[in-house]
Amino acid sequence: MPILQVRLPLSTKSPFLPSIFIHSTRICLLSRSTICHTIPRRWDSLRSGKSQSREPTAGTTTPIPDESNPPRSKSPFYFEAGYALFAKRASRPFPPPFLSKPNSSFSDPLSSHHKSVDKRPHVFGEMIRGITNGDDAVLVSENFIGANDGVGAWATKEHGHAALWSRLILHFWALAAEQDAYGAKSVPDPVKWLQKAFEKTKEATSNPNEWLGTTTACGALLASDSENPPHPVLYITQLGDSQILVIRPREKRTIFKTTEQWHWFDCPRQLGTNSPDTPNDNAVLDKIEIEEDDVVLAMSDGVVDNLWEHEVVENVVESMNRWEEDDVKKLSGKEPGEATYADGMRFVAQELVKAARKIAEDPFAESPYMEKAVDEGLSIEGGKLDDISVVAAQCKRRAIP
Repeated sequence: MPILQVRLPLSTKSPFLPSIFIHSTRICLLSRSTICHTIPRRWDSLRSGKSQSREPTAGTTTPIPDESNPPRSKSPFYFEAGYALFAKRASRPFPPPFLSKPNSSFSDPLSSHHKSVDKRPHVFGEMIRGITNGDDAVLVSENFIGANDGVGAWATKEHGHAALWSRLILHFWALAAEQDAYGAKSVPDPVKWLQKAFEKTKEATSNPNEWLGTTTACGALLASDSENPPHPVLYITQLGDSQILVIRPREKRTIFKTTEQWHWFDCPRQLGTNSPDTPNDNAVLDKIEIEEDDVVLAMSDGVVDNLWEHEVVENVVESMNRWEEDDVKKLSGKEPGEATYADGMRFVAQELVKAARKIAEDPFAESPYMEKAVDEGLSIEGGKLDDISVVAAQCKRRAIP
């Protein structure tokens, strides 16, 4: 298969001129090591019937360690949140030491029957927070949500593991926010927390073995201003092409969205191996005032490459209306008195994932990804089959005791 080699500067800060090799399925950025961003050939897998995609999963909270006692934000506002995930292929298991090795013989359980084997991934002795979805990772807490998109083509490299990078950065990011009590003693600084998470991830993936990968990052921290009465405030951090979208349902409109950051088409800014990007230099922080009941979405590009903004807004508003007007038991499996706002947000996230997946698996659909590709002179049709991750969070006021 012919290969076109083009040489472009990675960025004005890059100390080298990497090579880009473009062929029918992948754009790769090559230098001392490799950063790759995949352009999937959806129609090949669909024609052959070999799609490795999995059924979507959903929930309302992501796990935290049993012994954890995270500080509670002093803000009178919090998130009622849910998430939904669709992976184009199964996530690779985390390697040791992040995941304990299985027992090596039948005699092991006999000699260690008194020990409890924790199969959850750990780093530096602590359970890794969040949930992995293919190469993506999401995290949900009362005041912080995030969605990271690992660059899946690292799977083609020895010791490449984008899912590990996306999950670890989100884990350490959430820990840094907790350690700073969500900015209780000063103005919140999510970019500083992300930089700290980046440094900790580099440390964790360097010893005892090196693991390669890169990931985009986006997160939203819910706080409040100092007015009387206080108003909810969002601190939104963006690096790469995942997206935070804030919707005002009663007005059926977007009040804020992050801007995608690119080196070039299908090569977003990313944190990790061989990338010149860092949170301190490249992350964008926005502070916006919102209202109670506004909905905050943290989404990987599996959504924004397949649905236009107006489609996302329409889908969210319609899902919320269905939740309020239809049979809650039918939609959630719970009695009306048992269903929570978080269950409603989980339903919103599920419906958005369904809509994005429908386009992603349609080789003839019109999509934002196709439109971007055509603008770059590439002949690509249909949606983009990718990991699809959505966190939907609604701003609520805490009940006064």
